Amino acid sequence: MPYEAKIKNIKIYSHIRFKIHNFESINYRPENGKVLENMGIITLISDWGLNDYYAAAVKGMIIKSVPDARIVEISHQIKTFDIEQAAYILKNAYRSFPDGTVHIIGVNTEESVNHPHTVALYNNHYFIGTDNGVFSLIFDDPPEKLIILDILQDTENFTFSGRDRFVKAAVHLVNGGKIEELGSEKAEMEKKILFEPVVNQDSIRGIVAHIDTYQNLITNIPKKLFIEKTKGRKFTISLRSANVNKISDSYGDVPNGEVVALFSSNGMLEIAMNKSKASSLLGIKRKFPVIIELE
Repeated sequence: MPYEAKIKNIKIYSHIRFKIHNFESINYRPENGKVLENMGIITLISDWGLNDYYAAAVKGMIIKSVPDARIVEISHQIKTFDIEQAAYILKNAYRSFPDGTVHIIGVNTEESVNHPHTVALYNNHYFIGTDNGVFSLIFDDPPEKLIILDILQDTENFTFSGRDRFVKAAVHLVNGGKIEELGSEKAEMEKKILFEPVVNQDSIRGIVAHIDTYQNLITNIPKKLFIEKTKGRKFTISLRSANVNKISDSYGDVPNGEVVALFSSNGMLEIAMNKSKASSLLGIKRKFPVIIELE
């Protein structure tokens, strides 16, 4: 079936199924040689917290423009201005969403000449935020497209970019607008480099990259690296007073309150305490060193 005919049939079928407001629930269009499906999904991740009006104001502006938009709040409890935490959570969450999803990053959004408001297309997903290094922490490779936002605000206040600029860009995209129409192309994203594991013949040295809601300690040591370097050798995982010499399959493999090492759902080495709080009880914060000694 010709492309134009396919589009026409989809539009007719969509209008039969339900009333269209400001976008089509399924919007087929070529994007980098592929057909990008847009389901009208917008996610929010921010440091706005739960006690203020910020999250509600952003959601209200989205719904006002796109009544049928599906808004998913990933988290509003990112530590203030902490783009590393925001990037870690979004990087591990966005792959669960359909292609064409738009992700608004409302963390440390103040714009400058060196850190402009930007929209990126990466892995068939759209990311809207300030190019202050956060994109480089989410993406493993350069994005397919990187556009500096050229969108006028409706207010004279420049303290709430998530509501006054990012929402407009997100609405444009879920309405089927092209990313290029949002501004001018940017040559490359701002780089921010995270600590990588250091490996030698007798050890692997990493850090605690993330502490989750249960105070489990997620390291920056991936399962693949761990398996390749241990190769059946005995090992001891050490961080502060805790020492573990085996990898378990689940938290319940050890008694309550004992330290356990396992691989988390994102494939990284995790240190936890069964039904307890490893971070508090071991006195360990993010970026604390993790040492694996090999025999």
